[in-house]
Amino acid sequence: MKPQFKQIVTVILSIFLLSCNTDESKPEIAVTPPVVLSPVTPNPENSISKSVNYLALGDSYTIGQSVCETCRFPEQLKTSLKALYPQTSFSLKIIATTGWTTSNLISAIKEQNPDSNYDLVTLLIGVNNQYRGRDFSVYEKEFPELVTKAITLAKGDKKNVVVVSIPDYAYTSFGMMYGTENQKKISEEIDKYNTFAQNYCINNEITFVSITDISRQGLSNKNLVASDGLHPSETAYKMFVERMLPKVKTALQD
Repeated sequence: MKPQFKQIVTVILSIFLLSCNTDESKPEIAVTPPVVLSPVTPNPENSISKSVNYLALGDSYTIGQSVCETCRFPEQLKTSLKALYPQTSFSLKIIATTGWTTSNLISAIKEQNPDSNYDLVTLLIGVNNQYRGRDFSVYEKEFPELVTKAITLAKGDKKNVVVVSIPDYAYTSFGMMYGTENQKKISEEIDKYNTFAQNYCINNEITFVSITDISRQGLSNKNLVASDGLHPSETAYKMFVERMLPKVKTALQD
């Protein structure tokens, strides 16, 4: 091979080897997989409507006998809901009067004829049926009527109705005046009313909240009884609301 030709071949081979080494020495480029964003889960506490209409049905335990207007449980419940849902406006209507039986409440609802546009309806009734010695069959007939009416007023949606158990006034200074035997009888009859109401609500998938055990602390904790020695105090109502609040939140969020 001629020296000149040999020199040309050597140069070409050098260039080829240099190219191969250069390619092999290049670092690999890491491929980063795309980031997949998880769907945003809405905060349940912000998922209720911008306005909530609340209707409270009952008797003295609802109207708040012997406590201030903002101390009764419907007002305290409304305040608690406002704190939880600051972007929502709340309105409250109460149909309740001290001494009302189930019959009185039915008549008052018919007379006032409220609109059927409530997002929440609570019902606490029956103590005056027991106190006045009404036949239990009256409650058996009229309590279901009131629950049915409450559902109608709650836009026809039973999940918006919350039934509250009857407090036990035997555990108050007023109840003590009846003597031990009569106190026992009062408690047994209150239990009978509450058992019927609870079973009816369970069978019909209505929310039932029992607060009777709280009222039965009234003799050991005098702060739970209002100044009249009979009705729940502001503190007792606060405890009622704390018991009710989880069920009410569930009703409003669905």
